[in-house]
Amino acid sequence: MDTTTSTDGTVIGYDRLGDGPPVVLVHPALGHRAFNPEMGRLAELLSATFTVFNYDRRGRGDSGDNAGPVGYDVQREIDDLAAMLTVAGGSAAVYGMSSGAALVLEAANRGLPITKLALYEPPFVIDDSRTPVPPGYLDDMVKLVVAGRRGEAAEHFFVKGVGVPAEAIPYMRADPTWAEYEKVAPTLIYDSAILEGTMIGHPLSPERTAAAKMPALILVGSQVEDWAHTSTKWLADTLEQGSLTTLDGEFHQASAESLAVAVGDFFTA
Repeated sequence: MDTTTSTDGTVIGYDRLGDGPPVVLVHPALGHRAFNPEMGRLAELLSATFTVFNYDRRGRGDSGDNAGPVGYDVQREIDDLAAMLTVAGGSAAVYGMSSGAALVLEAANRGLPITKLALYEPPFVIDDSRTPVPPGYLDDMVKLVVAGRRGEAAEHFFVKGVGVPAEAIPYMRADPTWAEYEKVAPTLIYDSAILEGTMIGHPLSPERTAAAKMPALILVGSQVEDWAHTSTKWLADTLEQGSLTTLDGEFHQASAESLAVAVGDFFTA
């Protein structure tokens, strides 16, 4: 593992694999290097062609969090990604998954030197084909985290954010992975803030995408719900150089092998 330092002094841990044009990978909500082996596998596969930087977002894994979750500002994670781009040589292609994809899009729109974007299913809810997140979702997440109710914060994320049926939560809580969710539950504030205003039943405002003018590949699994197909098509059509690829047979957690082919071909082109 290597480390770099973000603007506010937070230490960011990362792995570097391979040799070639630089690629940075950005994890989804709750994910980090020790708890998201699919991203690690993707890094290994891409490292045959690229120099891949697989980093832990702040507050997770081997990365610190000097500012803490209270009063979080998305700019902190933009700064973290900027630090990784500096490590990568000043600019890089960037892949993000789910809320990590939303973070990458926000970073690109704010002018970070990202050469190409590959975004797997940013969870934008742009119409009524899925229940939107309720009003006050982010505020409720903050309250739960501040109160130390990490399990309830994770439950709030899965039920109100992801759309998992409430009756499934007891079974999820009984699984050993639930303890890992609780460890990083304070960072759910970060993903909630990144997605604020993007899951409420209408398209993102133009100023949230207009400056992301670099080539962008939007990816979606063929087996996901209709709302995800609708939103990914909308995003591909909206971005100046956007294109859409559907991965046959894949769900929201797509196989690293399928992703490596699609992402690798796009970044190489």
